[in-house]
Amino acid sequence: MQADTVLRDAWSQIPSPGTVGTEFERFTGKRMERILATVVAIGSAMLGVQALFAAIGGMSEGVSTVRVIFMVIVYVPLIAMLVACVIGRAVPLMSGIFAVIYLAALAAWPLVQDASHLATAGQPWIFFLVNVGVVAAMLAFPVRLQLIWVVGVPLLYGYVRLVEGEFTSTFWTTTAFDVSFTLILGIVLVSLGWMFRSVAAGVDEARGRAVASYAAAAADVAAEEERVAMAALMHDSVLAALIAAERADTDRARDLAVAMAKEALTRLANTEATIAQEGSDAPVGIAQIVIELRRALSEIGADAIVEERGGAGQIPGRPARALVLAARQAIGNAVAHAGGRGLHILVTGHGDEGITVTVSDTGPGFNTDEIGEDRLGISASILARMAGVAGSATIDSDSAGTTVVLGWERE
Repeated sequence: MQADTVLRDAWSQIPSPGTVGTEFERFTGKRMERILATVVAIGSAMLGVQALFAAIGGMSEGVSTVRVIFMVIVYVPLIAMLVACVIGRAVPLMSGIFAVIYLAALAAWPLVQDASHLATAGQPWIFFLVNVGVVAAMLAFPVRLQLIWVVGVPLLYGYVRLVEGEFTSTFWTTTAFDVSFTLILGIVLVSLGWMFRSVAAGVDEARGRAVASYAAAAADVAAEEERVAMAALMHDSVLAALIAAERADTDRARDLAVAMAKEALTRLANTEATIAQEGSDAPVGIAQIVIELRRALSEIGADAIVEERGGAGQIPGRPARALVLAARQAIGNAVAHAGGRGLHILVTGHGDEGITVTVSDTGPGFNTDEIGEDRLGISASILARMAGVAGSATIDSDSAGTTVVLGWERE
């Protein structure tokens, strides 16, 4: 009981919009982020290897402990970023860490170099990672911070190099070329990332609108077809039973009227959403009932799961269909009147002997005694439907929520 209470409290904290189209997975956006991360990993790995060879070549005259530590500080977050991009996990975090550490390392570059190496006009190994720092910011930061990195990292590199060369004319020429090249390349890379992400976001938004429009149209068509089917059934079966009951003046006529009424209620209870028929009574697996309920949740757009308990088993087709349709109605009521809050569906199988389906929510509830007999959503679609297949249906509702228990047992 304690576990059930905890689960119920947890479900009550999860709101459900109850409508299709309010939240859609960013399918295209996620794929685009994966593609960008993969491309960045490939390019950054190539530049990182190039910078590593340049750094090793710069140590030909002797290995400095400080410079080795400096390389480790730069390359450890770089490798972590590459691994995150390859596996597709924690990409923004690892990329952001490298972007910040690289910026700090670039600013500290003159402090860790030997005086004999500061005045070299050639490109130091850290230069090869300038655009790696820019694309790392592209993966980690919003557009405004990306622009800061695009402009700030090349300019910082240029300033550091000029400080190293004591602002001599030789360093002005080479540094201006390096800065302009990295600045232009960084702007192009960030612009491409922004463009691809914008296109992916537009595709996701268009897909969301299309699915929402299709779902609304499908719901309207289904409602109209069910209305027509219900009207035809009421005219053909229920009206005939009422006429027979009104004209019954003998015991035999009354028995016939009762039989017609039972038949009409059975057909009314098992009316499908699109056709008015009872269907086959071939055995249906409990697992298939769970699948149908999950499909119903997906069609309605409810944020909930179907929990399955008990062993595998089969029940006749008509009770199975009645259970699914009654549960769909209960789910629809929970979404429409309780906002889908705390919606939870539990399917408990009893082998081939029966099944129990429990639909619960944590909405405001209602007074079952005040439900009018003309409210077919409960009386016909749930109670009468289960009664028509010799099943059971109980509804318990109060201010803490509503629980609908549907059951069928083999006689």
